[in-house]
Amino acid sequence: MDKQDSVPDLDATMLSEDLRRTIGNFVRAVRGDANTPRTAQSETLGYLERGGAMNIATLAQLRNVKHQTMRLIVAQLEEAGLVQRSANPADRRSQLFALSNAGREELARERGARGSRIETMIRTQLSREERELLRASIRLLARMSAAPES
Repeated sequence: MDKQDSVPDLDATMLSEDLRRTIGNFVRAVRGDANTPRTAQSETLGYLERGGAMNIATLAQLRNVKHQTMRLIVAQLEEAGLVQRSANPADRRSQLFALSNAGREELARERGARGSRIETMIRTQLSREERELLRASIRLLARMSAAPES
């Protein structure tokens, strides 16, 4: 590690805070405009989509909530037909919950609404030059998110 690595990089610190705040504001604005707020149910559906079938304990741990709270959330999702229950082959005392077709359709509908809102924002608010800057920024963000932690 050279001397420069031990000196705080104020530019990077300010950039990181500006980026964090701006992305948060952007996500909240798009979710609000598309009427797809982040809820306990939508977050749980997202975990099931990314991770496959899970039991209540695993979902509670991922969402950092109590087991009882997660049981209520999953019961609501099951009642709405968005998840389906099956026996856990690894533990007969446990049940697994997975996305149903309706759950997949709901996630796709919400993503489509957000994507449509973002497309409208790009089309109506950005010039061609700004779109190219956005395209380059997306590549940078993708590179940053794919990089291993250092």
